[in-house]
Amino acid sequence: MSVQWFPGHMHLTRKAIAERVKSIDVVVEMLDARLPGSSANPLMAELTSGRPTLKVLNKQDLADPVRTEQWLAHYNAQPGTRAIALDASHTAPARALIDACRELAPQRGGMFKPMRVLICGIPNVGKSTLINTLKGRKAAKTGDEAGVTRTEARIVLADDFYLYDTPGMLWPRIIVPESGYNLAASGAVGKNAYDEEEVAYELIAKLKTDYPGLMEARYPLGLSPEQWAATHDDELLQAIGRQRGALAAGGRVNVQKAAEIVIGDFRALHIGRITLETPEQFARWLKAGRQADKERAERKKALREQGFIERRKKPAVGKARPAPRR
Repeated sequence: MSVQWFPGHMHLTRKAIAERVKSIDVVVEMLDARLPGSSANPLMAELTSGRPTLKVLNKQDLADPVRTEQWLAHYNAQPGTRAIALDASHTAPARALIDACRELAPQRGGMFKPMRVLICGIPNVGKSTLINTLKGRKAAKTGDEAGVTRTEARIVLADDFYLYDTPGMLWPRIIVPESGYNLAASGAVGKNAYDEEEVAYELIAKLKTDYPGLMEARYPLGLSPEQWAATHDDELLQAIGRQRGALAAGGRVNVQKAAEIVIGDFRALHIGRITLETPEQFARWLKAGRQADKERAERKKALREQGFIERRKKPAVGKARPAPRR
């Protein structure tokens, strides 16, 4: 299964960011602390034109604190980049965002040179909640579904600090399969973009290896860590469904319901504080994804040259497209 989700408003967001960044001092990219690599938009490096960047690992209270420290070290080692971890619902940590931005652009400040900050990130990463916390009132819409914010908004956090909020944006094609599953598990993509059973299998495959103790505590199947790791994902989902009462007629396990339970438990912190990837793991996935994408492009080029794929024709400049037949 390939997880892809790029609604029409995201094209508009991409254009808006490209235009807005021309007058921006600092770019704040919010990441999901449970999947920092997968939730980092690869388009942002292109769109932000080398602006100082603050990586905010949001939802740190849901993530593995040890792995969060690994990711902070990873991003803080990059030039022109700072990284902090936040829980957007707490006011004191959220204020660290303003201080970090001032450190990245110390030349900005005061009424004549106000700080101009662009905040962006994938859908459902918590931008609106953070903004409302910073503002102290409901300045941005919030929700637990991807795609709540649809238009850009300027928010004045201080007399000399302007924050530009943008809608959540994924990228047109996700080339790292593991990232697609992780994004789906976190709720960053729309429900119609993925199959819950497939995502649950991938989620179980990660958790049974990295967090078998947490899995046994949530779903007491009487398995040791070694048994969790050795048991097939399908068998585990069946056992979890039976243990949690996700049954259909005749006592059969309702696999769809069982999958929804596992995904819901992960999102709601019922399993525990979990991070689905380390910097080293994501680096391997990204390398493999880029190689596969390169090979895909080469195959497509070869097929086009052989005449198996018709080259898409663009209308001549200045000429209208022909009207559709009726």
